[in-house]
Amino acid sequence: MAIAIALIVLALGSVLFHILSPWYFTPIASNWATIDNTISITFWVTGVVFIAVSGFTAWAVIRYRHRHDARAEYEPENKKLEWRLLIITTLGVASMLAPGLVVWAQFVNVPPEADVVEAVAQQWNWSYRLPGKDGKLGTVDARFVDAANPFGMNPNDPNGRDDVLVSSPELHLPLGRPVRVLLRSKDVLHNFAIAEIRVKMDLVPGLITRVWFTPTKAGTYDLLCQELCGIGHYAMRGRMVVEDAATFQAWLDRQPTYAQISARAPADAGAGKGLFAACGACHGQQGEGNVAMNAPKLSGQPAWYLERQLKQFKQGSRGTHEKDTFGKMMVPMAATLPDDAAIANVAAYIASLPDTPAPATIQGNASSGSRRYATCAACHGAQGQGIVATNAPRLKGMSDWYMARQLRNFREGVRGTHAQDPHGAQMALIAAMLADDAAIGDVIAYINKP
Repeated sequence: MAIAIALIVLALGSVLFHILSPWYFTPIASNWATIDNTISITFWVTGVVFIAVSGFTAWAVIRYRHRHDARAEYEPENKKLEWRLLIITTLGVASMLAPGLVVWAQFVNVPPEADVVEAVAQQWNWSYRLPGKDGKLGTVDARFVDAANPFGMNPNDPNGRDDVLVSSPELHLPLGRPVRVLLRSKDVLHNFAIAEIRVKMDLVPGLITRVWFTPTKAGTYDLLCQELCGIGHYAMRGRMVVEDAATFQAWLDRQPTYAQISARAPADAGAGKGLFAACGACHGQQGEGNVAMNAPKLSGQPAWYLERQLKQFKQGSRGTHEKDTFGKMMVPMAATLPDDAAIANVAAYIASLPDTPAPATIQGNASSGSRRYATCAACHGAQGQGIVATNAPRLKGMSDWYMARQLRNFREGVRGTHAQDPHGAQMALIAAMLADDAAIGDVIAYINKP
């Protein structure tokens, strides 16, 4: 009797939990409501079967419980029962599969008027490519991929000259227009998933997969990789912003094309020397850093990273938090650089300065730090040398006191929380693993280890 009651309570509790639970689908924001309907049908079919099987089992436990004066009857075949089970099972399976096949038929047939976007995945970032005014995407090839051409654009394909390249993990789409998303991976398996859209698809190296949908609700939605793609998988996040056509077009017009990026003049370190004069007052004339001025060492850092930080200070995605005292000091300094060319020139000059390792000022347990640094090494390199492909700057030989401060800032939300700082957001997740200042000291001690 106790087992029968437990089975009934389990079935009733499961149904009530499903009905009353606050955890269910996120609000849908695309045309794929049919996917929700398909899942709901599956819930109904499996729910009815679950209740029926649980009820029958409870009934059988009571009806056929052990009795001293009763004997079991052996019935090896019961054609009537077998036919009933066959028909009921067939109807149940068909009711679950048929709607899915209908949805799949819609899923594989992309509307001819759909816009085209390419989403490119790599450990552990998203980037995007949109066709230019010709409406065609140029060809790409893995052999063209390098630091200057991360998308692998074919320089000999005229259709790619006006392609719009978005290096940010934030993708903007117009409201109410169907879009076909071509999916390409540069390294390992990834997965393109936006919960509110209801469609997801793997990105397979060497193949182009695709999804399509029509955004039906304006807003900002998280884009997640839902395929385990390495140690930094959990930090691989992007955003999809759905907005009206005019706002989308204004955003699109601000993005560079492949032709514009290719035509950019090389940075002029000579011109950057004069602009660096004001920076040298704090950071040192050789970019060696000055702890008394709270100015970290700059020499030795790659130009691409210096450019990114200066742009963030200038654009307001860094140095605006109320607790970022020293970051606020950099904001007016970055504002003295009038445009991207000036920023590139300063960065080029700094990159040309002699690289003298900063003295170690933080003590810690390097052995303990080596275990913690294993996660950091996936992006920053085993020797802390920095890796441009993972957007990770150099750590080895840089100002350790500055690194300690920034790790605390990331951990405490002072840095990495701005919507336009996706790389900072990744670092905030990593820094959260360092529970206290001792853990930070151990990691830095390992980085400084000869």
